[in-house]
Amino acid sequence: MIMAQNKFRITQKDFLIANRRASRLEEIEAHGHPVISRTMTHKSKKIYDRKQFKRAAIKSDDSSYCFQSSIEKSS
Repeated sequence: MIMAQNKFRITQKDFLIANRRASRLEEIEAHGHPVISRTMTHKSKKIYDRKQFKRAAIKSDDSSYCFQSSIEKSS
């Protein structure tokens, strides 16, 4: 009789799993497809990024960046 009582007990973990599944199904019904959440954080444009500046200079064929970086290395 003890086994039968434990079998039908809903734990907090089961409750969370059921709510997550229900929420997921509601999202799919509302949007027509699964919603993909991004795990990447947004990168601020105000942060200094040397690699981005270098890529932009190479892309625009700005030779002044290469010239300036070669002078800094030789000093």
